[in-house]
Amino acid sequence: MKAYIPNLSVDCVVFGFDHERLNVMLTKRELLDPITKDVIFIDYTVLGHHVLEGEPIDDAASRVLKHRTGLDHIYLEQFYTFGGLDRMSNEKDQMWTKLKYPMISDHVISVGYYSLVDSFEVKPDDKHENTQWFPVDDLPALGFDHKEMIERALEFLQRKLRREPIGFELLPEKFTISQMQKLYECVFGAKFDRRNFRKKVSQMKYVIPLDEKQKGVAHKPAQVFIFSKDVYYRTKKEKLDFSV
Repeated sequence: MKAYIPNLSVDCVVFGFDHERLNVMLTKRELLDPITKDVIFIDYTVLGHHVLEGEPIDDAASRVLKHRTGLDHIYLEQFYTFGGLDRMSNEKDQMWTKLKYPMISDHVISVGYYSLVDSFEVKPDDKHENTQWFPVDDLPALGFDHKEMIERALEFLQRKLRREPIGFELLPEKFTISQMQKLYECVFGAKFDRRNFRKKVSQMKYVIPLDEKQKGVAHKPAQVFIFSKDVYYRTKKEKLDFSV
């Protein structure tokens, strides 16, 4: 088996939307006393691990996601590289690496990725019970510099969502305009005027209305839409600046 590179890792900030809130997928980190087995601390981290010798960075990120969540073939993109000298200076992080990964360097450079999924549909499988969704505005205690990592990933997502329609990765295949508006409001942390939002969406040729409505809802069913990548790439020059 290939060895891990001691000072190079990948960390994946996985965002999901459950049609009400923007969430991030975290994994529980629990450290036990090696003798008494008492719990020393419990906190959470984004999904990450060290890169294998001879392994491309992108492959390492895909491997980590598959291993930690069972998820495969989902949107994944680099957003930042974290290399501060104090990334692992916290007492808890020092204890964690000393007891669990003594071979790891004190100065680890981590390549940050973010990933987008529909968290209403996608859930970690039974083999990954320590991995779960948390709202981005209500996070638990985090290890390492992962609070900053999530904040930077969210800022990157906001900038990109203004220029490109990547938000559809967070929605189901068929969605309503109300769901789309709620997604944008959750990502940007702002309210949109309903009429103006619908007017702007109506100019997006790649948001295509279907001749059908929602099913199985308690309220009046709304018309559903789909996002067409083909139409988007054909009309890219006409893309909108979705600023708030």
